Amino acid sequence: MGTKTPETSYEEWLALDEKVRAEFIDGRIVTLPSPSGPHQYVLNALAEFIVIPFCTRHGRGGPGDWWILPDYDVCFGEQILRPDLVGWRRERSPRLPERPVELTPDWVCEVVSPSNTNHDRVTKRRLYAEHGVPHYWVVDPIARTLDALALRDGAWVEIGVYDEDDVARIAPFDAVELEIGRLFVPREEMEEEGCVATPHGETVSP
Repeated sequence: MGTKTPETSYEEWLALDEKVRAEFIDGRIVTLPSPSGPHQYVLNALAEFIVIPFCTRHGRGGPGDWWILPDYDVCFGEQILRPDLVGWRRERSPRLPERPVELTPDWVCEVVSPSNTNHDRVTKRRLYAEHGVPHYWVVDPIARTLDALALRDGAWVEIGVYDEDDVARIAPFDAVELEIGRLFVPREEMEEEGCVATPHGETVSP
């Protein structure tokens, strides 16, 4: 999931250059690898299909009224996480949040990769629930799936699991229809690069 330093302090984390991708978890700085090509492709697609309709005052093709930021530092108690995408409704945060943000997000999205799957699906999932994040999306660019979770009475409830053939309206962005397949590198181009997902999500060479 990344490289852990020996136990350190919050002040040392604050002193890091903003260009360093790192989180502060359980008293340690965890440096994060740069995103892969398929990972970055998903983020660019989400910017087009979610950020543009929702992260402007009036939206373009959607209702607007959200702040949605990539790779941004957010405090969860004594932990500082850096979600791939994180959003706040403007009614809760009239001004653009400054890092590290202490206001609990209304939505978090993580794009998983083989090196960080447990970090996103176990550690972050637990922390997001403990701190009351209402909506959590997990996107897998290799398995080509999107898992959408909603918090109910402190526990995650699955509101949908979608694959590349699905078209869906997914809370909290159900005001627009999302073609799941458009989030991922076109399959024929993945195959050209020798990266093919099996039904179980492993990556094999053709």
